[in-house]
Amino acid sequence: MTKILYVQTSGTDTPERLYAPFVLGTTAAAMDVEASIFFMIRGITAVRKGEAEKIRLGSFPSLAEVMQQAIGAGVRIYICEQSSHLLGIPPGDFIPEGTIAGGATLNDLALEADAVLTF
Repeated sequence: MTKILYVQTSGTDTPERLYAPFVLGTTAAAMDVEASIFFMIRGITAVRKGEAEKIRLGSFPSLAEVMQQAIGAGVRIYICEQSSHLLGIPPGDFIPEGTIAGGATLNDLALEADAVLTF
């Protein structure tokens, strides 16, 4: 199966950059492409419990709705453990659908992917 990895480094301070990996991931899943999103650095702020519900841009649905569509389509969510330490966010503060992962997981996902995009 074809695999694509989206790396999200932008966080809630730049909400216009948060929708793309979820929309693209949902589209990839509909195309029978295995999609994963790895959140790191400030990107992890987007997957804190309750944060996505606060974000809505223009006529788009809330980020929470777009996120749930992606998760429902089978998009895998990874949250960088080192970034959570860097920003002082405890692992229990993230959405339950996310998997806490380290640098080795990111490297493996990138090496196994047919394409990697960053936001």
